Amino acid sequence: MDELLIQVETLQNILISRATGGKEKDSEFIRLRHVLLDMDIAVKEFIPRFVRTCGNLNQFWQFIKKFDNYDERREYIKNEFHQLLEALKCKKIAPSDEFITKGLDKIDADHVKAAWSKALDRRSNDPEGAITLARTLIETVCKHILGDMNIQYDEAMDLPKLYKKTAEVLNIAPSQHTEEVFKQILGGCTAVIEGLGTLRNRLSDAHGKGKMGIKPAPRHAELAVNLSGALASYLLATWEARKETTN
Repeated sequence: MDELLIQVETLQNILISRATGGKEKDSEFIRLRHVLLDMDIAVKEFIPRFVRTCGNLNQFWQFIKKFDNYDERREYIKNEFHQLLEALKCKKIAPSDEFITKGLDKIDADHVKAAWSKALDRRSNDPEGAITLARTLIETVCKHILGDMNIQYDEAMDLPKLYKKTAEVLNIAPSQHTEEVFKQILGGCTAVIEGLGTLRNRLSDAHGKGKMGIKPAPRHAELAVNLSGALASYLLATWEARKETTN
């Protein structure tokens, strides 16, 4: 992550230099731009739009010259890179985040990936919202799987019931196995789902709170998001494996 941070800062400096009359190498800009665009982690959403759309420094110049003076250009570029740099400096992305993101990227479901990305983004600054999104991620994955398999379900079904239905379809419900170790592991997954529902009801922003309401800390949000991400990956991997065996 430190190396990536340095590369992002270098790219920002190259763009500031070019925007303020400097003569930078196009090859270095292109190399660093590809580093950012090839990132397979959650902070990818923070890449400035002009980095995505400008393939070389000449194209960037055509874009940035609309700002009248050097100070405006510097300020604009720094503001556009701010979120990306802060995410990297705070080390918001753990190895598990990247692993789960790669797994979710394998499916053609933008709504699932959007729920995960938003949950990651809010862990530190909006714990309540992150906890809500942790539950939303599992709910979204379950509905995606059931819908793909043409299994009917009630839209108003609560999360434990929705998960139970999905688990039974995928043959990962504890009652469907006799080996004790599998029953324990799969039962643990069910317990996680029930815990997420309870955590969401008590600590998230999904419900109003009284005067003495409990406010979640970032560590609570991190636990909820990490658990939901791991379980979402497991559900999707099981679903993919089932499709391969039936095709």
